[in-house]
Amino acid sequence: MVSSLSLILCCLILISLSISNAVVPPADTFRYVNQGDFGEFDSEYAPNYRPLPPFTYPFQLCFYNTTPGVYTLSLRMGTRRDQAVMPWVWDANRGNPVGENATFSLGSDGNLVLADGDGRIAWQTNTANKGVVGFAILSDGNIVLRDSKGGFVWQSFDSPTDTLLFGQSLRIGGPTKLVSRASTTNNINGAYSFVIEPKSLGLYYKNMLYWASTFPEVNVRIVNIVNATLEIQRTEYEENYFNALKCRLSNSEAQPNLDFDILRYNSTLSYLRLGIDGNLRLYSYRQNVRFSSWSLMFTLFTSRVSERGEIVEDECQQPDRCGKFGLCEDSQCVGCPSPDGVFAWSKNCNVKSPSCKAGGSRYYQLKGVDHFTSKYSPGSGPVKQKDCESKCTKDCKCMGYFYRTDLSRCWIANELKTLTRVGNSTHLAYIKTPIQ
Repeated sequence: MVSSLSLILCCLILISLSISNAVVPPADTFRYVNQGDFGEFDSEYAPNYRPLPPFTYPFQLCFYNTTPGVYTLSLRMGTRRDQAVMPWVWDANRGNPVGENATFSLGSDGNLVLADGDGRIAWQTNTANKGVVGFAILSDGNIVLRDSKGGFVWQSFDSPTDTLLFGQSLRIGGPTKLVSRASTTNNINGAYSFVIEPKSLGLYYKNMLYWASTFPEVNVRIVNIVNATLEIQRTEYEENYFNALKCRLSNSEAQPNLDFDILRYNSTLSYLRLGIDGNLRLYSYRQNVRFSSWSLMFTLFTSRVSERGEIVEDECQQPDRCGKFGLCEDSQCVGCPSPDGVFAWSKNCNVKSPSCKAGGSRYYQLKGVDHFTSKYSPGSGPVKQKDCESKCTKDCKCMGYFYRTDLSRCWIANELKTLTRVGNSTHLAYIKTPIQ
């Protein structure tokens, strides 16, 4: 018994020593400094950028900024064309920018480090002395640190930002979400997230669900989703075969797909993007054209009608479709509600902040109106309408409540944003407004 334990202990020590002794060969270490001339070709968000010389097309690492002196280390995708705008598909240090003379390095210990000019570490892989022997950008855009057996000690596919590349997965127990960018000029996390959950895929505005996947062909009550992978499958449509881009949902009991669209081009240079506006879009690259190389293949929230039965949602379901406040119908902002009636909508439409003083607010009613959370969130209930109102009145943050008289269900809204007009008078909105 003692000898067996000793043997196991010796094996573990040898394995540990072999990992700790593994080093990156001097020829494969690097250190690049953020300085010099900017690149000439167009990139997404019209930034200034500096490409890192050894990392070439179709994937290229760059330092880029949309605000002078504030840089992100990012991966962009495309080919060398002055007319083709190259999208940024992965960020190392979103929300923690570096400046001029920042460094990106791989040392002999195997740690990949992004440091500011003063030495402050902005981002790292935390892979020092873990057996890393080399760095690579794979053909699918996955940035990897390999061990001596070719295994991945670290990979960028495990830390997505707002983009899912072909072959990349969101998975339970791993990277579970994409997070939108705040704006074209501000590269920090935005308000939107695309999340894989055990029973569905969901889109959230902050912590509020505004879309969830449904699978008519699968009993979702017994499905536990394990991962969601962007992939191309050969499929039949109207007696012809096409390459279809899908989000394949793997689980232990069924294999449902979230079908996006039929590919017009046989290209693995495709990506799924959670946009600044909270919309989900899918792009594919056309390699044999000079202009407009990126083709928009799928948009979740759109005014168009589905041609082949793929999922589409009205733009009114987007929380920001009508800005801070507005009434939406058929993907159009059609009104600006107020206590005095519904007026023409403009970007200046807003709701007045209610008073937090007792008795300082009242409500005005809108019939046939839903909040963006109403469709996919069950609300609370059954509950009486007066109790729903009382709950909102007692909550200083509550901007209004939504009530279904046919179901006696209640939705409390701390943000109103886009309201959707529906053809059902049992859907009621009560907007809180200060008493003048």
